Amino acid sequence: MNDTPVLQIERLTGGYSLGRPVLHNIEFQVSPGEMVGLIGLNGAGKSTTMKHILGLMTPHQGGVSLLGHTRDEDPEAYQAALAFVPESPLLYDELTVREHMEFAARAYNVASEVYEERAAALLKLFRMEEKADSLSLHLSKGMKQKVMIMCAFIARPSLYVIDEPFLGLDPLGIRSLLDFMMDLKRSGASILLSSHILSTIENYCDRFVVLHQGSVIAQGTLEEIAQAAGMPGATLEDIFYNLVKGGD
Repeated sequence: MNDTPVLQIERLTGGYSLGRPVLHNIEFQVSPGEMVGLIGLNGAGKSTTMKHILGLMTPHQGGVSLLGHTRDEDPEAYQAALAFVPESPLLYDELTVREHMEFAARAYNVASEVYEERAAALLKLFRMEEKADSLSLHLSKGMKQKVMIMCAFIARPSLYVIDEPFLGLDPLGIRSLLDFMMDLKRSGASILLSSHILSTIENYCDRFVVLHQGSVIAQGTLEEIAQAAGMPGATLEDIFYNLVKGGD
């Protein structure tokens, strides 16, 4: 497997005000075919980190690169290399589920025959076939979240950035999503996943990055961060609690 990182974050400092950065020298990477869990308390800097990755914020110093290139070097190629699933679904009220997926496919230049195959598979996977021609205005929150997820997965970029995807999903939806992400990972895609449901992601992520007060306080496999915390064999939830409690 190619060892060149898909996502590389180096010495990233940034935030909403030059005088008061939220992030302080953040460094981590995501390799091809790897799922990395980005975890932290509310306000730890997870969303700010994601906004820098998405190009919505400009670093005060340091930077973010995708496939070895920054957004400034080639904005179109940079954006085409990633897909984003936000925490809160953002849909057009007067578009149907199918129309949202078609819009996403066109944005990523997905061929029509490929789109048809992927759309059918995703609608079946997330049990949304009967809602395919329903306006998003008439969908439940959980169904809207499924639409956002399906729109991201219509494309096959190098990196998926996924923020709290389990909120609003039923247990079958969560399992379908996790299984599909594992399939994507096995196909070589990379995933940066943020979630507070640590017991759910513990067995799915290859590595974890623990953010606290805008800094990375631990990163590595479950075994590596357990050793760093002096808690070999502990669960991710217990390790995380010990790390952030000690970091206050």
